[in-house]
Amino acid sequence: MNTRVFRWLLAACCSLTPVFTVQATEALQQPAVQGPQALRAVLQDVTRAGNRLVAVGERGVVLLSDDNGLHWRQATAVPVSVGLNAVQFVDARTGWAVGHAGVVLRSEDGGEHWALQLDGQRVATVELRAAEASADSTRIDAARRLVADGADKPWLALSFSDAGHGLIVGAYGLALATADGGRTWQSQGARLPNPGGLHLYALARQGRDLFIAGEQGLLLRSRDGGEHFQALDGPYEGSYFSLALLPDGRLLVGGLRGKLFVSRDNGDSFETLANPIPASLNAIRVTGNQVLLANQAGLLLRSGLNDFAATPQAVSEGLPLTAVTQAADGALITVGMAGARRLTSSSTSSAAD
Repeated sequence: MNTRVFRWLLAACCSLTPVFTVQATEALQQPAVQGPQALRAVLQDVTRAGNRLVAVGERGVVLLSDDNGLHWRQATAVPVSVGLNAVQFVDARTGWAVGHAGVVLRSEDGGEHWALQLDGQRVATVELRAAEASADSTRIDAARRLVADGADKPWLALSFSDAGHGLIVGAYGLALATADGGRTWQSQGARLPNPGGLHLYALARQGRDLFIAGEQGLLLRSRDGGEHFQALDGPYEGSYFSLALLPDGRLLVGGLRGKLFVSRDNGDSFETLANPIPASLNAIRVTGNQVLLANQAGLLLRSGLNDFAATPQAVSEGLPLTAVTQAADGALITVGMAGARRLTSSSTSSAAD
């Protein structure tokens, strides 16, 4: 089962059982535990903050590397112990991480220290106020259920265009935007054509173009920086877990069973791309002149920007990969069920050893 799908199934269970809400509340009040076990944690995402690498994962674990992934250590202070699903930095110091229980964290020192900006209870309050202002009875009922469920809904992806403006999306169609660096948030539910509240798994942004991918073939597009969205007629009815925009504007979409598609006209039409491994694609990253795809089978697939002849490389002995990025020295860094790995041209080694 795709690890992302598993997280959402777990989230659904949480909303049905009060004990999970209690556990989420406790995790919001407990900082991430410091210890050597963090170097073996399941990691969900990795990115660059200048020359530093920042990886996030289970139980609030944030790992940092200042030597291109050769060695890792824990961040000094993370105020929660909930799972973190995605991380992004807009410069060497300013970044955000999002995760379970509606958590949004911000760092202003390259990931060393993190502050809690948002949790699921405050998310529910934002949604309820927006619903009441709209006078939409269906939205009001859904928002009231969100309040009753407590802090148990996960954020799955984020996209900040600068230090002030960002969008976060997650389970059950939740979407919030900020224009002040996360100090305040506004519900985006009314702007997204997603009446079924499908889970939103991935974001991709380039200039004013913004794309969202989700379950059951959901693809959304904005051409004005998120002010308005429209649903696209996608090529697949299964779930999409990954998105990427190439430098020339082409859109790549990946999902269940290794399905991979490209659009050359901003999402108006799609072509199927060959993928030799029928395992779900958890992440697509563009680095330099290559496209990198991390999949559920523990393989990293590399392709040129134009030929798309994906070549698989075994990374984690069958354990799922969730993300990949490039270190400052050019080495590739993958994360997943096996923790963090640094790939060289000749071998793959564990970066946590």
